Formats: sequence, structure tokens, C-alpha cells
Amino acid sequence: MHNNARSSHIETLAVHAGRQPDPATGAVMPPIHLSTTFERGADGLYPAGYVYTRSENPNRIALEACLAALEGGVAAAAFASGMAAIMAIFQALRPGDHIILADDLYHGTKRAVHELLAPWGLEYSMVDTTDLRQVRAARRPTTRLIWVETPSNPLLKITDIEGVAAIAHETGARCVVDNTWPSPMGQRPLELGADLAMHATTKYLGGHSDILGGAVIAREDDEFFQRIRAIQTLGGAVPSPFDCWLLMRSIRTLPYRMRAHTENAWRVAEFLLGHPNVMAVHYPGLPDHPGHAIAARQMRQFGGMLSIQVRGGAAEAMSVAARVRLFTRATSLGGVESLIEHRASIEGPESKTPANLLRLSIGLEHPDDLVADLSQALGD
Repeated sequence: MHNNARSSHIETLAVHAGRQPDPATGAVMPPIHLSTTFERGADGLYPAGYVYTRSENPNRIALEACLAALEGGVAAAAFASGMAAIMAIFQALRPGDHIILADDLYHGTKRAVHELLAPWGLEYSMVDTTDLRQVRAARRPTTRLIWVETPSNPLLKITDIEGVAAIAHETGARCVVDNTWPSPMGQRPLELGADLAMHATTKYLGGHSDILGGAVIAREDDEFFQRIRAIQTLGGAVPSPFDCWLLMRSIRTLPYRMRAHTENAWRVAEFLLGHPNVMAVHYPGLPDHPGHAIAARQMRQFGGMLSIQVRGGAAEAMSVAARVRLFTRATSLGGVESLIEHRASIEGPESKTPANLLRLSIGLEHPDDLVADLSQALGD
């Protein structure tokens, strides 16, 4: 099956999209094209279509084709980090434009808007996007974009993507979904009406805590996406050819890793739900989660992320994090190893995250071992 083959099955797309044997050697695995520049032909043109790696590179072109296929989009732009992808979307707007953000979302997104883009002239409102009435009420004549993060970070709130997209389109705004946590295996926002899907490819797409990257995938290759593409090229925050190659290698196992992440997270969530020292478990797969019905409708899998609130305050939560033995106490998520962290202390003094909350990225260890580690860390 070569690159021009079509399939509706994401397992097949993960293996084949954007890939074909190297035409020069027949190598099944593509080479890494480290060159920063490419030769002109005798006529002064570029016969292979490549000019300079900041503008285009064979490894990045292949990765973007793969990402577009995974999300069911028509085009993708890869970036050097998730934050670079986020910034490119916001920078494609104009001073004076207004955006709507969720009140629970990745703190890096919030900081970028508040500290960098608001002084530049971007206006924003933060609302509970799980309540469509609040989303509709927050619109202005200048609203150009509604940013959705579902499940949200770190409270795992669920937003109705289809509902928000419809509200955005009523006034000519765009709906953008940060799809990092579910991955395309768990959720495909473009099929639900979103205009753009964004990923920190560092997380589940990379899957091994050794690649930094980001991406924006478009439902339509329109003028707005072309501005994002221009920011990618002119701003220069592009991933290296080696990082693109590594990411393509990791994506091949994405469907099977995500199934295991989800199964393990379910097992851990069920254990934590009944623990006397845990006062709340936030995981959309649990039937009593407030957003479970919407999540069940728009997600194929509930994912490998969950958060808990322990009994007590910050000191008790930090103490639990300090006692884990198998979990690693570290920032980030989506790798094969399980991680735990106290989010409020990471987010800083302005954080609205509950002081007793711990965020867990459930890895691919045996779930019995993960449960045993949390059991001893939480105590009786």
C-alpha cells in the first residue's frame, strides 16, 4: 500500500499516510533529509520543488500529509512546539479581533493570550464552554474565533464541539479545538464541524517524551490557514527533519498505544473512585462525570488523562505526589511512562486549579502495578 492508497481505518492511515518507499533507493523507511538548502536546476528553478528547509523539507511535507489524513483534514502545518502552533493560530488574527476561550484550559494557552497577544491588541473572553448559553452570550461583532479544549486541562471538562462550532459559524467565526489529549484516535473535531484541530505533537502523537512539536490541521485550505502557513514559514518555528522523522515513526503505533492508555486510565479511575482519601475523580469515561454523555457521543475513546482531588489541601496533594514509586513526578503527558504532578504549583500564583488536585498521565505499565503504587501513595 503506497501513499496514494485510501483507507477510512485510522490504524491503516497511521502506518501508511504520508509514506512511500524512497524512489531513489527503494528503502521502505524514508531517509532523513538534513539538508537546509536544495539545488537549482539549469533553468534556475527547483526541479524537486524544495528550496530551503525553513519553507519546506521532504520529512515535514510527509509528516503534514500524515497528520492531515489522521484528522480527516485537507492540509496541515507542523511546528517546533505546541506553543508555536497555538501562537500561529492567534497571530493569524488581527489586532482588535475578539476570541472566546474556556475558563479551564492549558495554562500556556492562557498565558500566551494574556501576556503576549492582549497587549498586541487581541481581545478575549473566558467562559465555561460546557455551557453553550455562556458561549453564545460572550460573542461580539468582532468575535473571530472560539477556542475549545475538550477534555480540558486539568479538570477534564467536556465541551460540545458540534454545538460550539455551530455558534461560531452563526457569526462567521472559526472553531478551533486543541485535540492534544484525545489524539485523533479518541476524537476527530473536524468531523464535528471544527475548522482547525491543534496538537502538541510532543504528547500522544510523539508518545515517548523525546520529541518537541506542534501541528495545526485544517478542514479547508482557506485564506486563514494560508496565513498560518505564512507564519510557519516566515516565523520559522518549524520542526527539524529528524523530529519529523521520529514523529512519523511514533505515529505508526498511535492507535494501539491509545487503546492501552485508555484501558489503563479506566482501571486506575475506577480504583481511585472508591478510595477513601480521594474526594473527586475527573475522568470522562466514568458514568457520573458531568460531561459523560457528550463525551460518549463525540469521543471514540476517553483517553489516558485523569485528575484527582485528594482529601485535604496542597500539602496533602504534594505529599501523595512525593510518595509515588512507579509514577514519575514530572510535567508533560502522553508518554509510555506514567506521570503525576501537582498542577497548581506548576501554573503559579494566578492558578485557579484546586490546590488539592493532582494530574495523572496514565502510561503503558501494567494497570495492577499503577493501582498498587497509587494505593501505597494515598495510604489508608
